[in-house]
Amino acid sequence: QVQLVESGGGLVQAGGSLRLSCAASGRTFSSYTMGWFRQAPGKERDFVAAIRWGDGYTRYADSVKGRFTISRDNAKDTVYLQMNSLKPLDTAVYYCAAGLGPIATISNYRRYDTWGQGTQVTVSS
Repeated sequence: QVQLVESGGGLVQAGGSLRLSCAASGRTFSSYTMGWFRQAPGKERDFVAAIRWGDGYTRYADSVKGRFTISRDNAKDTVYLQMNSLKPLDTAVYYCAAGLGPIATISNYRRYDTWGQGTQVTVSS
């Protein structure tokens, strides 16, 4: 059974940091792209960052460039999202996802077919 399990969310003050983890199991993900998305109440699910498991190619949303870093640990089948300089606007449920497809669609949530349960990130002002 394919499974993605997120952890690491919580409450943090503006300017603080959190590291989210996404543990993957149930298949070989070496050819997959792993993405992080977030969804705030009443808003659509937005792309945050993605990494191609095989070659480490990364992409970020403009809103998080320079503040967030996505990485992977092949030995642990785990993807991380290091979030620094957090802002109240970063408050959302963060989801990890896995999918296949070209680089051109890397930020499109529709290309991802496996999703985690989500982890809440709350940034207070």
